[in-house]
Amino acid sequence: MASGTPSRPRIGRGWRAAIGVAVVVLVATLFARTLTDNLDALADIEFAPGWWIAGAIGAFVVAVGVSGWLWGLMLGRLEPPAPGTVEAVRVHAGAWLMKYIPGQVGTVLYKLSWATDRGRSRLSTLASVVYENAFLLIGSIVPMLGILLVYGLGSTELGAPVWAALAFTVPLAVLLHPAVFHRVVNALGARRLGRPVPPEMFLPTGAVAAFQAGYLLPRVVNGIGVGVIATAMVGASPADWIPVGAAYAVAGAVGILAVFVPSGLGVREGVFALLAAPVLGAEAAIVVSLVARVLATAADGALALVYAALSAARARKDA
Repeated sequence: MASGTPSRPRIGRGWRAAIGVAVVVLVATLFARTLTDNLDALADIEFAPGWWIAGAIGAFVVAVGVSGWLWGLMLGRLEPPAPGTVEAVRVHAGAWLMKYIPGQVGTVLYKLSWATDRGRSRLSTLASVVYENAFLLIGSIVPMLGILLVYGLGSTELGAPVWAALAFTVPLAVLLHPAVFHRVVNALGARRLGRPVPPEMFLPTGAVAAFQAGYLLPRVVNGIGVGVIATAMVGASPADWIPVGAAYAVAGAVGILAVFVPSGLGVREGVFALLAAPVLGAEAAIVVSLVARVLATAADGALALVYAALSAARARKDA
């Protein structure tokens, strides 16, 4: 370390391990509570187990993996080199599982902690988190509401939460402009950093457009998952998958904006039932929303196993 450079206080290994165990216990507790609540909601719904359950769970897991891959590519553009596909998916999966802590704070802190441990810039990592959330919200709301309008759902009363989410994408879209993003970050970080943030730490306009398009892919995969559920549970046709998938994407975005609710519990289901009712019928939409919530929670359990396996492999590599 160069002379005159203040050293950061480091948390001892014992404390770090204790904090890690506490976080795992908290997430596991909230996960179990969510799963229990969802299963209770399914008490009056009959469904026969089949291939569709594995198909839907697999789609939800793959969607998270694709998002992790995209995040790794984006971080590599902001701060080369890219972390690698497997590592990016592992880190993103770990951050994804932190969503059970209300407020979305755990998700952000997880990636920042990883950046610190790997000697990467916390600023570029934070910028990547801001970008990915903006891409996710804009991609989940703007084109998906357009799809719903094309399918004739424009006459449906969308409700205040959906319109509020749509309004929220306007400043996000403005923020994604490189010049605006640069000024905002400099204004927020000038006092702490003591110097301007270099422009190369931000995505150029072409990359912003490319990643925004790329982040539609996880939405498509999630749409396939909920489409499989709708077909198995209420006999939806393949033609219904597009508006049903769009409704699921919008509902998920509204759930994310409900920051003080663990994983948007209850919010996503209500919005999905509202948007999908014109396609599936009110009762069928409620059934699909509840089953999708249970299988999405089960997918998080499967994702936790994937994360544990990848982390164990990483630990062996670092040993």
